Amino acid sequence: MPTNLVVTDIKQVTIRFSGDSGDGMQLSGTLFSTLSAIFGNEIATFPDYPAEIRAPQGSLHGVSGFQVRIGSKDVYNSGDKTDVLVAMNPAALKVNAQHLKKGSIVLYDTDSFQKKDLDKALFTTQDPFTELNLNHVQPIGVAITSMTKASLEGSGLENKEMLRSKNMFALGIVCWLFNRPLEIADKLLEQKFSKKPKLVEANIKALTDGYNYGNNIHLTASTYRIDPIESSKGFYTDVNGNTATAYGLIAAAEKAGVQLFLGSYPITPATDILQELVKRKDFGVKALQMEDEIAGITSSLGASFAGCLAATSTSGPGLALKSEALGLAVMTELPLVVIDVQRSGPSTGMPTKSEQTDLNQALYGRNGESPLVVIAAASPTDCFESAFEASKIALEHMTPVILLTDGYIANGSSAWKIPVMSDYPDISPPYVQNHFNGDAGEWKPFLRDEKTLVRYWGIPGTAGYMHRIGGLEKDQLTGVISSNPENHQQMVDIRKQKIENIADYIPEQEVMGDKDADTLIVGWGGTYGHLLEASLRIRAKGKKIAFTHFRYISPLPKNSYELLKKYKRVIIAEQNNGQFADYLSSKFRDLKNIHKYNRVEGQPFKVSELIEEFTKTMEGK
Repeated sequence: MPTNLVVTDIKQVTIRFSGDSGDGMQLSGTLFSTLSAIFGNEIATFPDYPAEIRAPQGSLHGVSGFQVRIGSKDVYNSGDKTDVLVAMNPAALKVNAQHLKKGSIVLYDTDSFQKKDLDKALFTTQDPFTELNLNHVQPIGVAITSMTKASLEGSGLENKEMLRSKNMFALGIVCWLFNRPLEIADKLLEQKFSKKPKLVEANIKALTDGYNYGNNIHLTASTYRIDPIESSKGFYTDVNGNTATAYGLIAAAEKAGVQLFLGSYPITPATDILQELVKRKDFGVKALQMEDEIAGITSSLGASFAGCLAATSTSGPGLALKSEALGLAVMTELPLVVIDVQRSGPSTGMPTKSEQTDLNQALYGRNGESPLVVIAAASPTDCFESAFEASKIALEHMTPVILLTDGYIANGSSAWKIPVMSDYPDISPPYVQNHFNGDAGEWKPFLRDEKTLVRYWGIPGTAGYMHRIGGLEKDQLTGVISSNPENHQQMVDIRKQKIENIADYIPEQEVMGDKDADTLIVGWGGTYGHLLEASLRIRAKGKKIAFTHFRYISPLPKNSYELLKKYKRVIIAEQNNGQFADYLSSKFRDLKNIHKYNRVEGQPFKVSELIEEFTKTMEGK
């Protein structure tokens, strides 16, 4: 068998698998990402689903994509434009033409580029590459469909079943192109289709034949090698944000010595949290799919009253439905973690696309004065850390916590070193019996820790500590229902101050970059990787700039004001119309140095655009 004559070493590459929803592009991209992470590369992924459940086959609306950036180091996001596009049909080529770099390789299925296919994608000529002005790319046409059928001839599969493996043939070619070890992919396929041995055999055969096809005929002048990173000792895998969030909740429950309960209702793009926790009976997790969003949060609130670490997961429309019960959680002062995986709105909006447009809803979307904690995860792997921290704050400070993630980091994945739980702090809920040494005679239902103002947690069944809670206002000591105006004012003030006191227990905000910079880039949530890369590339051009990214939104870190007022320009970049910028302006009214950068497109930031716009602002343009 011939071998490749040239192997080119590269630092990073961005690959996009694209085709119809039924073409298996998400599976191909996930497998390639996972085996790259196992191989030792840094990865960042971006699954880009169509908003329609099942658009017409071959149409522009039905294109499903999976983008992965792999590298030996400094992979902060899934990349702007692609080095390699796998286009399973003309619609995939057309939708992704704007994302192609100069010199990009376009691997396309010639069997799916016939006149009828071109017509479905609204091409007016029979030469799609010329029509799209793609004279700067390297098109490589392979008869993927017919070669997959030939590969699986005699397998006993029906024609429709054989065609489902064409994504594996294409993946085999990509694995050859980037020197990915097939034995890892084989094992991943065995795990994926463990209950269907026939499909395992077919997919591995198609994958291997695709790899050998590329190797035998030398599709390009070179294949590519990306060296693995130098990693510290430990166990590594790739993880998406939703799975990491589920693991963070489990870890927190273990550290607190309580049972984890999730009451939830399926909603894109948060459903995977529920699906992952349903599997985790081995950790004593109770996860229930409820009949609606309201039942999801109220069942969790009941579990919290009963002594569980209680959580509920949702997206923006579901958070709106949960708002009344969130107010009840504030009033009853019970620990609760609400995960909001943000998506494009308003209403149903674009349910598979990502935004940061729920911040105002998280901060203010309840009736009455209803203060609670809001934190935001920065990356797929940070979802673990953020879920753990949200749970710790909820349990130790007896408050609901909203954890904001978004579709980009929830569905996207990164290489993750599995944490050692002995490195994480213990979680100590304020159980009432621990503070009163079992002497219930000294206890009143609304007694609080003098420093934190945190109420003590009286779990039902704890002898001597019976009490009532509910949505009606209570007396600040006795817990008896009260309509006294002075008492209500005091309770409003106490609940607000309790949240503000949490700032004493979170880290101060840190800044990266040049200490003497005039410009500070500010971000929050899932835009971290794009903003970090933009700031690093601006610094690489010799311009001084600093960057800070907020995880803690409410309360803000204690040094936030002092930090922000130091800079001549503070550029706050968000995937909304300026919600965090307005929030900071309302908190610190004398700040006059805030500039906004806002995009609400349902797509991740483009680093090249960030650099261009930030540079203009720095230069006073």
